[in-house]
Amino acid sequence: MDCPSEENLIRMKLDGVTDIKNLDFDIANRKLAIYHTGASEPIAQLLDELNLGSQLLNSEQSDKVEFAEDTNQKKLLWTVLAINFAFFIIEMTTGLISKSMGLVADSLDMLADSFVYGISLFAVGGTMARKKSIAKLAGYFQITLAIIGFVEVLRRFFGAAQLPDFTTMIVVSIFALLANGICLYLLQKSKSKEEAHMKASMIFTSNDVIINLGVIIAGLLVNWLDSNQPDLIIGTIVFVLVVQGAIRILKLGK
Repeated sequence: MDCPSEENLIRMKLDGVTDIKNLDFDIANRKLAIYHTGASEPIAQLLDELNLGSQLLNSEQSDKVEFAEDTNQKKLLWTVLAINFAFFIIEMTTGLISKSMGLVADSLDMLADSFVYGISLFAVGGTMARKKSIAKLAGYFQITLAIIGFVEVLRRFFGAAQLPDFTTMIVVSIFALLANGICLYLLQKSKSKEEAHMKASMIFTSNDVIINLGVIIAGLLVNWLDSNQPDLIIGTIVFVLVVQGAIRILKLGK
């Protein structure tokens, strides 16, 4: 084990082993500490199958239940959760005031992300199988929210036309774009970004960046065309992207 790619290979090989509680990689010294319950022989056999020259150095009892990797994940997830929930409140409030379906839709997406990060917090320190189950739960939740949002788009489309405040749409979306950019940067830096529940978080945040850009463009078109149609169109696109992201997350949970 002498490079990050081999670390990922080992993580994939041990994925699904419910006895494993934590993997502590020391690439510089070519060592791996595995915290687990049950016998060590099945785990050693799986590592041998990789033909990386694995060798058991020692095995001992440990009462350690908290891991540095878990603590770092929790801090990261709490940070991005706080950012997303704050912008859910900001975008929902400004969206209702400005009559922008794009901002309302994006605020609901921010709320969904907040729940996803909250769900991911429960996954930290859990087994690989549990983390995949939580990724699946996040995917189904996102699909449900997308359907609710799409119904609201249709209601506004066939209802009385309301011209949204394009200035509010653009300004708020620019700040939301910056916030999501920060969240994505923090998630990309995480050493646990290859785990299913962390991948789910990155997919949601990547979708948010695209959505923010879409709302900005829609605001410009609302002003140019003097119509609410661009706002409703971006609302529809938002929920299509949400469903696509949810499908990708459900695949991670398999």
